[in-house]
Amino acid sequence: MRIDKYLKVSRLIKRRTVAKEIVDGGTVSINGKDAKPSSEIKVGDQVLLRLGKHRILFEVLAVSENATKASSSEMYKIIKDEVV
Repeated sequence: MRIDKYLKVSRLIKRRTVAKEIVDGGTVSINGKDAKPSSEIKVGDQVLLRLGKHRILFEVLAVSENATKASSSEMYKIIKDEVV
């Protein structure tokens, strides 16, 4: 699954177009490498999401094309959430 779609489905980012813009801005890395919106993501990947002063490092636990609001939080596990 593409990283921009994953961010939207997992509800980490509200809209896919916003997720695409964030990834295009160079603020997302997958396993230590800068991501592009079309970068594929799989279970076990570690993603660093930089939003302003927030740094969120999470591990992908599940990849699903559709997720309910309740099950979306089960798609990832936050490893580190910090403000710098």
